[in-house]
Amino acid sequence: MLQPFLKWAGGKRQLLSQFEPYLPILGEENTYYEPFVGAGAMLFHLQPKRAIANDINSELINVYNVIKSDNKTFELLIEKLKYHAEHHNKEHFYEIREWDRTEEYAKYSFIDRAARFIYLNKTCFNGLYRVNSKGQFNVPCGKYVKPDIVNEVVLRDVRKYLTDIENKIEFLNKDFKEIVNNAIKDDFIYFDPPYDPLNQTSSFTSYASNGFGKNEQLQLREVFKELDDRGCKVLLSNSDTPFIREIYSDFEIVTVQANRAINAKGQGRGRINEILVLGKNSK
Repeated sequence: MLQPFLKWAGGKRQLLSQFEPYLPILGEENTYYEPFVGAGAMLFHLQPKRAIANDINSELINVYNVIKSDNKTFELLIEKLKYHAEHHNKEHFYEIREWDRTEEYAKYSFIDRAARFIYLNKTCFNGLYRVNSKGQFNVPCGKYVKPDIVNEVVLRDVRKYLTDIENKIEFLNKDFKEIVNNAIKDDFIYFDPPYDPLNQTSSFTSYASNGFGKNEQLQLREVFKELDDRGCKVLLSNSDTPFIREIYSDFEIVTVQANRAINAKGQGRGRINEILVLGKNSK
């Protein structure tokens, strides 16, 4: 059983059982597209033979490509993760987090950067990914007794799927609009973008330094409609806000319930409504 190896705000693993009735059948000759792949819960659930997964987060895509790389590279990644696990404490966390604030960071190897990403993800506050205006990771150290930093069994299962000779899985770091240009009829596209904030104070994360606001949500709506008109099978997740319901009012909208796991205050966590937008061809 494949599963995400990263902690991820808004990850869809907990919602897959609610999504299942609405997931279209994907033929082996068709391609699965996920323009906002994140931790890959849907990708690993569907396990398509052909997939193009994308994310604006270049460090995240580097992690996937390192895992998918040759065996020597992968084993070095495991070794470096074990090193971080052995030396983990608050001082080590902030020392590693500091890397992207130095000019030398561009000279670090792909493997070092991938190990850093996974290590910080497993040890930072609630697995949150947030950057400042300079694109520097700025989440504080979390309070974990024994964080599962290596998770070697899961990583090896993921690598097995990604490197299977019968599969063609590609990871890209491009604009979400660009990667679906070649999608054809009956291809399946799942959009899980940064969510529309529920209120003015709920946008707790700047996932990218340039943000994802109302204009980007409107651009995404146009891409969604164009792909639907093209005959593609399209699904989209987002927060349950009047704005999102209005811009997707021409499509069927299903309400699902998610557990809000990331909030600075304990009383702000709990069940919350999200929506799943169904394209006309996805049924």
